[in-house]
Amino acid sequence: MRAAIRLSLAKMRANCGGPFGAVVVRHGKIIARGWNQVTSTNDPTAHAEVTAIRAACKKLKTFQLDDCELYTSCEPCPMCLAAIYWSRLKKVYFANTRQDAAKISFDDDLIYRELAQPVSRRKVPMKQLLRPEALKVFAEWKAKPDKIHY
Repeated sequence: MRAAIRLSLAKMRANCGGPFGAVVVRHGKIIARGWNQVTSTNDPTAHAEVTAIRAACKKLKTFQLDDCELYTSCEPCPMCLAAIYWSRLKKVYFANTRQDAAKISFDDDLIYRELAQPVSRRKVPMKQLLRPEALKVFAEWKAKPDKIHY
């Protein structure tokens, strides 16, 4: 955890992005590091957890981290939480809470509330289009014999 916190401080001071750091650990050893790079890369998805997960997957040449743990300097936002589930990390440790982050203007509560809303009531308008066409692609995927399951 201290490595994640030190990373958050160093990269924040270097103006790489917000004060967030994360490390992926496998068998007790740090295998990847990530930090918030939103403003330095103009990528709103470049959160510490996501960049650490990307680095770990690249290093291990896999899209699943089921034998790894994540240490992050702050409770993951909804996007990072989804990435954690998609990557199959076995455990997550965090330092600051999302309430602590809200106190310094990183407030993810809007997203948590939006996720609980039906699609029709979300603040960003969403309209379904061409479902029958898209379902054909899903049907082909379902029947594809050489697909890689994830």
